[in-house]
Amino acid sequence: MFDESSVKQLFKSFEGVNVLVIGDVMIDAYLFGKVNRISPEAPVPVVEVHKRSNRLGGAANVALNIKALGGTPVLCSVIGDEDKADLFESLMQDEGLCAEGICRSNQRITTTKFRILGESTQMLRVDEEVQHELSDKERGCLLDRVAEIIQSRRIGAILFQDYDKGVISPELINKLVELAGKYKIPLSVDPKKRNFLAFQGMDLFKPNFKELREGLNISAKLETDEHLFEASEILREKLNARAVMVTLSDRGMLINTPYQNKRLMEIIPAHIRSISDVSGAGDTVISVATLCLTVACHPILMAKLSNLAGGLVCESVGVVPVDKEKLEREALKLLVS
Repeated sequence: MFDESSVKQLFKSFEGVNVLVIGDVMIDAYLFGKVNRISPEAPVPVVEVHKRSNRLGGAANVALNIKALGGTPVLCSVIGDEDKADLFESLMQDEGLCAEGICRSNQRITTTKFRILGESTQMLRVDEEVQHELSDKERGCLLDRVAEIIQSRRIGAILFQDYDKGVISPELINKLVELAGKYKIPLSVDPKKRNFLAFQGMDLFKPNFKELREGLNISAKLETDEHLFEASEILREKLNARAVMVTLSDRGMLINTPYQNKRLMEIIPAHIRSISDVSGAGDTVISVATLCLTVACHPILMAKLSNLAGGLVCESVGVVPVDKEKLEREALKLLVS
């Protein structure tokens, strides 16, 4: 457990920290309505829409979480060059996010996830996207923007948010690892399957349980803590990562990292929640953990706070950033001895 002053100081230390967020961005589009009947055309419910909402998603939701916690996110990605791209940049403007790291391309479309909800229950999701890797020209544009931002600002961390939509590739990772090394910037990643083993040398590697098993091609269920610790250490060594943090759904979170000449391995239990929607929880976890990384937070406090934040956003319907004041209140209540 930690004392009250250290927790309060941690939240204050997030203020103004620049975090470069790079990855796949998207629009989360929602249709909210009521279900009163079944369609006569097919055995499906009819949703009578009474509200529409467009929100920033993917890596853009990570940027919103960084901002909500007091940090300053700099979002870098490639979107399309169509009406949805205009909408995306308009949403960024509404949220007070700068678009200097956003490249447009007429060879891509802006990823949009349409969710239809009836009585707060998701009935259907429709994805409009491309998944192919960036062209050399698109990657060059993105790298130029990133290099300019790193040279013009003091960046506290570079955060990769990978959704396997093509923005992140081994070539991009290698270039950014090189840049980060030159400027001594810590690196964190929330990975997906395609580039899983390409993220070499990260300071923080955060897969979920499914990604851990698939990334290491493990068929065993990993039911015991010892099996989880062993798998996390294999992953850490394979990737030459400093810290591995694995989200375990209702089992909580695993942290594996060196600290003061020792190796910390611990599973942080999940807190009991009224779960409404798990969408975006991973975005929140990596956002909190990365900010903790920039201020040299104790690894166990980093894991506990990230675990707490991920659970909090699951109480809301749809993808939403964490509420800093609520998170701080709960941290003072649950994490202080």
